[in-house]
Amino acid sequence: MTTPAQAERSFALTASKIAKSFGESQVLRNIDLDLAPGEVVALLGPSGCGKTTLLRIAAGLLAASSGRMQIAGNRVVDGSGFNAPPEARGIGMVFQDYAIWPHLSVLENVAFPLRMRKLGRNDRETRARRALDRVGLSHLSDRLPGTLSGGQQQRVALSRAIVAEPPLVLFDEPLSNLDRELREGLALEIGTLLRELRLSAIYVTHDQSEAFTIADRVAIMLDGRIAQIDTPERIFSVPASVEVAQFLNIGALIEGRVCRARGFTCNRDRLHLPDLARSAPEGPARILIPRTAIRPAPEGALMAQVLRCQFQGDRYLLHLGLEGDAASLVCPTDRAVALNSQIPLAIDQGRLRVFPH
Repeated sequence: MTTPAQAERSFALTASKIAKSFGESQVLRNIDLDLAPGEVVALLGPSGCGKTTLLRIAAGLLAASSGRMQIAGNRVVDGSGFNAPPEARGIGMVFQDYAIWPHLSVLENVAFPLRMRKLGRNDRETRARRALDRVGLSHLSDRLPGTLSGGQQQRVALSRAIVAEPPLVLFDEPLSNLDRELREGLALEIGTLLRELRLSAIYVTHDQSEAFTIADRVAIMLDGRIAQIDTPERIFSVPASVEVAQFLNIGALIEGRVCRARGFTCNRDRLHLPDLARSAPEGPARILIPRTAIRPAPEGALMAQVLRCQFQGDRYLLHLGLEGDAASLVCPTDRAVALNSQIPLAIDQGRLRVFPH
């Protein structure tokens, strides 16, 4: 039988009831989080939700107000006030501003963590060159960081973080200073590299696409709590709450009522969905209509007004409104539609989600 202590040692990171306050302001509210070896978890949320504070506690840059944390089975935080210093945690970290030494060459920057561990020069250089090769920068090993592009500097920072193959790598919004096209490419590279090396990582971001590209699981953080943690696919298809659905902008939330005889009916009887009566309790409710659940169709049961028709190169994106409701819908289509026109929408009821009040 596995004991609780053995279970904690089997995780790359385990956090229990981590809380943090700054004066009267409570930033983290009893966070529980387990990270399996080789797993990547993204902390995704708006500014001020506590995601960076949690990362800094894991890094040893901030002390928790209460709670416990272990990294690779080693105690780093406990309720008695113990807080292991960053250098004692054996972790790698990639910062938003790169934090690479401008006066050291690329190779010397990457080898620096090994130098701090007192490895011999030949061993340091061999491992640093191997780490640079993994991120495609071995040909730039003698260059100074100031001569590199932002994307290349970010690869140097990543190479330095993984050179010692630590039990945990922490990413603090590392791509936020880059343009979108470069950010998307690097997110794909980072995700691929972490999986190839089977490194465990916590990745902080406010970018939904970035989190879904890189992470095995995504923790949605709202108001100092983890509102939901699951695979990207599950979070998007089965959001745990209205707040999660709103943050991810999954679709339209429409006020209405569920009754056994008629199913879900929204204001003015413009939308009647009898099938939902079997899967939701009676009473006031909000229905989530994801973008993936609607399509323009002549036989559609829902009428919507075209507020904007946005050309995206390979398709159009229709921004639609429902008269009398604040909710709006977004729907892809392969042809342009006139502004302010009314179009019928077919609804895939199997993709809808009901949130009782």
